[in-house]
Amino acid sequence: MQRNLLLKLAYDGTRYHGWQIQENAVTVQQVFQEALCKVTGRQEDLKACSRTDTGVHAREFCVSLKTESPIPEERLVAALNHYLPQDMAVRSCQRVGEGFHARYSCKGKEYCYEIWNHPVREPFLAGRALHYWYPIDEALLDQAARHYLGSHDFSSFCTLDKRERGDLTRRVFTSRVERRGDLVMFTVGADGFLYNMVRIMVGTLLRVQQGKFSPEDIPGILEAKDRKAAGPTAPACGLYLNRVFY
Repeated sequence: MQRNLLLKLAYDGTRYHGWQIQENAVTVQQVFQEALCKVTGRQEDLKACSRTDTGVHAREFCVSLKTESPIPEERLVAALNHYLPQDMAVRSCQRVGEGFHARYSCKGKEYCYEIWNHPVREPFLAGRALHYWYPIDEALLDQAARHYLGSHDFSSFCTLDKRERGDLTRRVFTSRVERRGDLVMFTVGADGFLYNMVRIMVGTLLRVQQGKFSPEDIPGILEAKDRKAAGPTAPACGLYLNRVFY
């Protein structure tokens, strides 16, 4: 009997070239699919919630698959984690409805970008947070981040490639900057994200910190619908897919 399963993964993306299988590069999908094949004995057809890029991490990455494997959900978690490397783990597995699809059933996602804000680098966060050694005024950046809230055309915050077509409007329902000790975090939730959107949002916030933009400049950058109007693309190392909403 075929079941439709939803699996939630977590991984450190430092040594992977994103999720999607590529030639001549190790990806999360490749490693996960190899482990899955060892467990079920089948080359299962995976549906992923999105594609994370090279060096991006995930605390909750969702995959759905239809399988005829009889292995119970709870045992499948343990079996997969036995074969997966230490920088990747399956957190849960549950049976879902026949029509569920990890990507098309998704209602939104939440990302977090982490910045280590201290004059001295933190070796244990190498590859896991951006090191920014100049002082950060998190209240100022939070003020700027609030201008991202709402429905906007995010053309200025998108690296255009063959993936981006049609309407580039997205609805942002969470956008805040907060500090926990020396770690500054930008959290953003939306009904969808464009290519490099979060990293460009972060790069623009850092331009606010540097005095090159003011918080009140953000609406004008959005209205420009021009990638050149926004700040640079922040490095991938600080970006985490936090949650997926269904």
